[in-house]
Amino acid sequence: MLYRFHFNLFALPESISPSSAIFLRGQQLCVLRSADGATPLFDASFDVTFEEALAALAKLPRLDAEPDGFFVIAGDEDGRRWQVDGHLFDFNDRLHRVELHGECPSEAFDAVLRCFGWPAARLAFELVQEGVALEEGEFRRWAQASP
Repeated sequence: MLYRFHFNLFALPESISPSSAIFLRGQQLCVLRSADGATPLFDASFDVTFEEALAALAKLPRLDAEPDGFFVIAGDEDGRRWQVDGHLFDFNDRLHRVELHGECPSEAFDAVLRCFGWPAARLAFELVQEGVALEEGEFRRWAQASP
């Protein structure tokens, strides 16, 4: 099964936690909220720099990375082609967010996340079209569901 997605990946600050439930792709999911119930502000940075993340990505098989932070990884799963397009964004000499769009198997997805400090790093997945953010487990349930 392939994950399908378009999201911004952020480091998850301690002040943000799961809150109210909504329905997306037929799944009831808990979205992330600030302590006061507001839409979260993702102002934390990853523990890796832009350059460290880009160097880690460049080591993945079937991945092409550009110095400006754009990258593409592609492959084949059970005779079906998959591809993920991504872009790294830095702020104050730290990796601030990563935009990812496409579809891929969970193994490839995990390999990309490891380049940003996962599984030790807590991550927030901000769904671009839906305008909500999810923790990892909720995101994976959403990404596996048919759109």
